[in-house]
Amino acid sequence: MDASVSGLAQVNGVVLAYPNEQVTAEALRQRACAELLRQAAIRAGLLAEDDPLPLGGAMTESASAAIERLLDRELHLPEPTEEALRRHHAAQRGRYAVGERVLMRHILFAVTPGVDVNALRQRAEACLLDVRCATPDSQDRFATAARSTSNCPSGAEGGNLGWLTSPECAPELAGEIFGKPEIGVLPRLVHSRFGLHVVEVLAREPGVEPPFEAVKSAVAQALRQQAFATALRQYLQLLAAGATLVGVDLDAATSPLVQ
Repeated sequence: MDASVSGLAQVNGVVLAYPNEQVTAEALRQRACAELLRQAAIRAGLLAEDDPLPLGGAMTESASAAIERLLDRELHLPEPTEEALRRHHAAQRGRYAVGERVLMRHILFAVTPGVDVNALRQRAEACLLDVRCATPDSQDRFATAARSTSNCPSGAEGGNLGWLTSPECAPELAGEIFGKPEIGVLPRLVHSRFGLHVVEVLAREPGVEPPFEAVKSAVAQALRQQAFATALRQYLQLLAAGATLVGVDLDAATSPLVQ
C-alpha cells in the first residue's frame, strides 16, 4: 500500500476521502457503498477501467449509468402479490390517509461535516431522556431545551413547527410521525438527512383513509421499494465480503445508499 494513503478510508485501495475533506461517518459509508458498486460494474464489463475515480464522492455520469445497469441485472425483484398488497395496506392504513395533519415541535441535533456522531447521539439521547422525564406541572422543559440546544431556527420558538402534513416533512421524518397514533414526546430519536430529532407530537388531525383500490399503486410502489432496499443491502454485503475495506464500517450503515 502507498504510504501516502496509509490510514485513509479505502475500498480495494481506492481512497474514499482525503484529510482535507470533512466527511461524516455516514457519508463515508455511503461513499464506500457507491465505490463497491462502481468496482463491480467495472468487473462486469459495464464500465471502462479507466473511468475517472469519484471526486469528492461524486462519480461520473457513465459510472452512475453503469451502476444502474448492474443493479437491473443483479437484483431480482419479484412483483408483490395481491395478498401481500392487501396485508400491507391493512397494517399501514394510516400511512395512506389523505389530509392528515400533525401539530409538532422538535429539537434538532444536526449532523454536519466533522461532527463526532457518537458524541452527538449521546447528547441527543440525554436530551430525549430529560424531556421525557418532565412532569405536566413542571416548567416547559422541551421548549427550554429547544431554545438552548436545537440547531433548527425553530428552536427560538421552543421548537414549534406548527401544523404539518406529510409532504411538508422530510420523507424519513414523515415515516416516523404520520400514520401513527402516538401523542407526546416520541420515545425514540428520529433520524433524518438533517440529523437526529427529539420530537413531540402535540395534536393530530386524522385524514381520510381511501379504499384499497384507490391506493393500490402506491402500496405496490412501497413494497417494491422495500424489496429493492433489502436486495441492495444483501448485494452490498456480498460485495463487501470479497473486498478489502480500510477505515470504514459498513455494518453501522443506516441505509445502503442515500435515497
